[in-house]
Amino acid sequence: MSLPQAFLDRPIAHRGYHDVAAGRPENSRAAILAAVNAGYGIEIDLQMSADGQAMVFHDYELARLTGAKGAVKQRNAADLSSITLTGGTDGIPTLAQILDLVDGRVPLLIEIKDQDGAMGSDVGPLEQATATALAGYGGPVALMSFNPHSVAALTEAAPTLPRGLTTCAYRADDWPLLPAARREQLRRIEDFERTGSCFISHEANDLAAARVAALKADGAAILCWTIRSPEQEAQAREVADNITFENYPA
Repeated sequence: MSLPQAFLDRPIAHRGYHDVAAGRPENSRAAILAAVNAGYGIEIDLQMSADGQAMVFHDYELARLTGAKGAVKQRNAADLSSITLTGGTDGIPTLAQILDLVDGRVPLLIEIKDQDGAMGSDVGPLEQATATALAGYGGPVALMSFNPHSVAALTEAAPTLPRGLTTCAYRADDWPLLPAARREQLRRIEDFERTGSCFISHEANDLAAARVAALKADGAAILCWTIRSPEQEAQAREVADNITFENYPA
């Protein structure tokens, strides 16, 4: 399996084409629609609701993006949809709602956020909820996660969809809750072959890593995150096949 060309043809808007000043918070319907109208691919994030729905939301906790308290997984989908995203008028959308909105017009790069808490094997329900929502969807979709166990779970939940690993340098300051040995395993991207991955989406300022070069030489597609200027984009494209961007028109 390989990453479809659609994911390499146009820049990918990080969490939608978001701009709070324009009333488009990240991962909101407004940000998704703006990306569609601009012709960008779209990267979105998924968390799990209490009643087993895949919700389009980045953080584990609600506070930063809504002002509400508690974890996403403590509330059901209807409750979450009634919580307004800060800086906009939309509630937190379900994946099914975003699929209806995009309707196959642009590629969707979907990141499944770690539900284990330590990049471990306590995964499965969100991967299955994602596959259920995607059943019958005809547009270009690719799935990824920082947690290799999550990507491995997708081999059963969504075997026909391209999948990959979200990757980075795993610095201790950025990942203080992960043991050093686990960070080193993840940094080496040891699970690429085991998970049946065909791409990585790698931290932009770590694109010079030897493992990235080796994967590219072996035919893996290299995406990167998060680009915030034309200058960063030009540098990233020396290695990456495509970019995930925000805060400027790519």
